[in-house]
Amino acid sequence: MDADQLIAEAREALATAYAPYSEYQVGAALLTADGTVYTGCNIENANYSNSLHAEEVAVGTAVREGHREFAALAVTSAARDGVTPCGMCRQTLAEFCVDEFEVHCDTGDDVQTYTLGTLLPDTISAETLDTEESP
Repeated sequence: MDADQLIAEAREALATAYAPYSEYQVGAALLTADGTVYTGCNIENANYSNSLHAEEVAVGTAVREGHREFAALAVTSAARDGVTPCGMCRQTLAEFCVDEFEVHCDTGDDVQTYTLGTLLPDTISAETLDTEESP
């Protein structure tokens, strides 16, 4: 599946976004290694910290279905402003994806593609955690 097809899936997911507070609707489409696409939309709550981001909804659904390997992500907003995943969503993606994982961002006229490693260099990972007990 190419970037344009994945953006189309993200735009379709955007239609179901629940964003009454920010009025900033976001849709995401996550392509798994086996070619399955999982979509997500942002779901706001009056307490912003309890809101769900489109990317994390897509990742959570895919993981719930048993997927742990992902090929690409597309993200869009109603503004078509080239939105990229926030830091929290980047870290969630880094749990499952390599630095070369492609993130396609919808600018309306075209698609801007980044790698996860570019968006989140020096990520926190299992390898960076201190596994030794403190004295």
